Amino acid sequence: MQHHEVDTVPGTAPGPGRGPDRTADRLTAGEILAGYLHTRAGDFLRSLRLYSESGSDTAAAEQAAAALRGSARRIGGSLHTFRPLLDPAWADQLRTELVWLSGTLAQEHACTARLHRLLTALGRLSGAATVTAGRADDPGPAARPTGPLTVGASRAGALLERQLTLARTRSHSAALQALGSSRFHAVADAVAVLASEAPLAPLASAPAVEVLAGPGEATERHLLDAVAALPLARAAHPYNAEALVHGLATASEGEAQDAPWHQVRQLLRLHRYAQEVWCAAGAPDPALSAAGRALDRHRDAAEAAAAAANAARTPRIAPATAYALGVLHADQRHEVEASRFAFQQVWQGAAALPAS
Repeated sequence: MQHHEVDTVPGTAPGPGRGPDRTADRLTAGEILAGYLHTRAGDFLRSLRLYSESGSDTAAAEQAAAALRGSARRIGGSLHTFRPLLDPAWADQLRTELVWLSGTLAQEHACTARLHRLLTALGRLSGAATVTAGRADDPGPAARPTGPLTVGASRAGALLERQLTLARTRSHSAALQALGSSRFHAVADAVAVLASEAPLAPLASAPAVEVLAGPGEATERHLLDAVAALPLARAAHPYNAEALVHGLATASEGEAQDAPWHQVRQLLRLHRYAQEVWCAAGAPDPALSAAGRALDRHRDAAEAAAAAANAARTPRIAPATAYALGVLHADQRHEVEASRFAFQQVWQGAAALPAS
């Protein structure tokens, strides 16, 4: 594996003075961190109220659920990064519960988006147009090819729709069960307390300029190490076929190839959330946002390819159906490769700019 060393995260300058809000010079670390957590807890509670009031409005429910997941991820990420400034037992407990909640709520949306992605790809590969019923950010299950499909592609689409619709239904039931559980109500109560009070460690009483940057820099170092382990030199060449190397391998071997990229995606998200705490008044770094979007597409394509491969393992399917699913799997692995190329372009291009 080829390694490419990167000295700084794109769009950032080394050291603790990485573009913080200047009011941090006069505040303690606890005041800044608690203020951020209070705000995110308020976002969580508002999203929960909107979700409860959405009723049969599925679009409003999905929008509220997305905001709820985002708030949960930001709170959980901040509890992880800034754990030295917080009560560790409390932070670990709440972070574990928020990870459970956001993961449970994300499954239904992931199944819907995956089905739309695969049916759209089937239509494109078959030369058929597709129609989408729903919003662009939530296309819904009604997106399907409208033109003529081959028998294999048509049956492949029907098989994928059955499998992913079943998975979505189960995820929806799991989400409803989770939201009605005593475990969720305990999480909501803890976040409600967090909206006004954050259990801080003694270290949080120190000036922000002295201690707040340290945890964020540790997260940044982990991110840089993970990026350095990626084969960015190979990803810089389009159509390098790296993502297809294990196309006929077992599922575990294919997942092993994607795992380092998924790890970078998680670390990049933690780094972005840490920047939000430190630069509360600043705009998100566009380079980090673009890199994150590329890795989101990478994750989506990898999971879609896995779904196509899983469908192809269905016993006693027709050869034409298996062939269509194989073509679909290869198409999504090419999307994985394209996402890696896009990430490499954003990362290296931004790293080449002078640090601000």
